Amino acid sequence: MEFIDLKAQYRALQQDIDDRMRRVLEHGRFIMGPEVGELESALAQYTGAAHCITVASGTEALLIALMAAGIGPGDEVITTPFSFVATAEVIVLVGAKPIFVDIEPDTCNIAANLIEAKITPATRAIIPVSLYGQPADMDEINELAARYNLLVIEDAAQSFGATYRDKRSCNLSTVGCTSFFPSKPLGCYGDGGAIFTSDAALAQAMREIRTHGQEKRYYHTRVGVGGRMDTLQCAIVLAKLGRLDWEIERRLTLGDRYHAALASVDGLMPIAVRSDRTSVHGQFTVRAATGKRDVFLKRMSDAGIPYAIHYPTPIDHQPAYRAYASREGCPASLAAAGQVFSLPMSADLTEADQDKIIGVLKGS
Repeated sequence: MEFIDLKAQYRALQQDIDDRMRRVLEHGRFIMGPEVGELESALAQYTGAAHCITVASGTEALLIALMAAGIGPGDEVITTPFSFVATAEVIVLVGAKPIFVDIEPDTCNIAANLIEAKITPATRAIIPVSLYGQPADMDEINELAARYNLLVIEDAAQSFGATYRDKRSCNLSTVGCTSFFPSKPLGCYGDGGAIFTSDAALAQAMREIRTHGQEKRYYHTRVGVGGRMDTLQCAIVLAKLGRLDWEIERRLTLGDRYHAALASVDGLMPIAVRSDRTSVHGQFTVRAATGKRDVFLKRMSDAGIPYAIHYPTPIDHQPAYRAYASREGCPASLAAAGQVFSLPMSADLTEADQDKIIGVLKGS
């Protein structure tokens, strides 16, 4: 059994993927070829954002967004400690300070009601993470940001295709950033990512920054990075877009099946999904009761079922980031790190395999 079945996805899309890759090999424009613009137009239309800027990775997307906003030394950026390290990493890389706000225990997303207490005169932005594929409380976060004149950058690396109050993830705030890492709901076959915004000035800055700060060839108006997404990777994502709506429906269906079957398992609780949004289940994650996770993981291991832990150590407890930890800490994040684990999830997961996973977790 695969944790994420990319092989089955490729078999379903092989002809289109192969054809699109072959066209790139034939025209030879491997950097900023026509597929780049084609993908950006398609993704902007899909999300409803005015602009899409493809970049080399989801991490690069966040980094370029911060650079475009002019965030740097002396600034503070509020985010969650319960995420992949890239969320905080980019803040440190631009010279700013990450300020960690604890999570909601049931969704594991940043607790919007705790953010205001962390705002200071140095605060410049908030980066909520749409963890496990579900957006955070974006309306509350946007309203708070508007009152304090802060930028909101949605880290949507796990949630492309999810909705929040009838709007799509990546178009829920001034800036949205996503990842096309192969395991994501919409993935390429290497690294890739995209930034979304309807702010024309920010979009222009991001386009220049991703190409070494060039306004035009060999004319550098900004300090930038080599942050372009390869044409081949754009071609692969274009091939996958035609199947995306079906894949999201499958993820929603499989997520509902997991929720219904596991809700009654003693000592186990699926991560909650709020009624006003959807989760594309970038990971399908559950929480075990304190001290029970190893019991469930042994059952899965003995049955040959793969699993992962997203994430075993909060960022503020990582050696490189302990200096940014607050005195009071983030106890809900620390508790979740000792309880969560993720189950196999992809659009091509069969009901038979899912039923086997459920049966093993039930101990039957």
